[in-house]
Amino acid sequence: MDGSSEPRRDVGEGCMVAVVGPSGAGKDTLMAYAARAFSNRSDVVFARRVITRDANAGGEDHDGVCEAEFEKLEADGRFAVCWKAHGLHYAIPIETKDAVSKGAIVIANGSRSALGLFRDAYPNLVVVNVTARPEVLAARLEARGRESREDILRRLERSSLGVIGDYKVVTIDNSGEIEISGRAIVDAVSTLLSQSFIPKEK
Repeated sequence: MDGSSEPRRDVGEGCMVAVVGPSGAGKDTLMAYAARAFSNRSDVVFARRVITRDANAGGEDHDGVCEAEFEKLEADGRFAVCWKAHGLHYAIPIETKDAVSKGAIVIANGSRSALGLFRDAYPNLVVVNVTARPEVLAARLEARGRESREDILRRLERSSLGVIGDYKVVTIDNSGEIEISGRAIVDAVSTLLSQSFIPKEK
């Protein structure tokens, strides 16, 4: 795959890539694809989130903590970004800011509701918005067995698949084959790697 080599480049400040999208869009699958593509590059870093959920609960690979431990880590300044969604607390470790400042492209599983916090923490922010056609989302969510198809379709009709706000957004439709959408995210990151980021004035 492209992006696996590490050519010399002029490096200024790096970039945070926040991957967002609705449930069922396949964010984790797409990020895993990109992680394989860039596995030999030290300047592409995939952030490991801290979540108040058992680390063995399935889904993304994360650091699971209890709420009390999460609150202590937050109070100790161990998070660059933290937010709450679906009854859980999520955070991106503070070390990611240092990686970005040293020129790395850091890729993290984010949330559309937390993008303002991401922008505050990482001035050089790119949002990858992973979407899929409503019927594809419905089929994937129905397969999880948590809601009926009718409830899922009603919820999807009420929700937006876009990103609201003034962000640099790359939208990837993950309705079809992973090789197609995977190539799209690899190309997006490869484009960022070819650029030299200039630190903003403080």
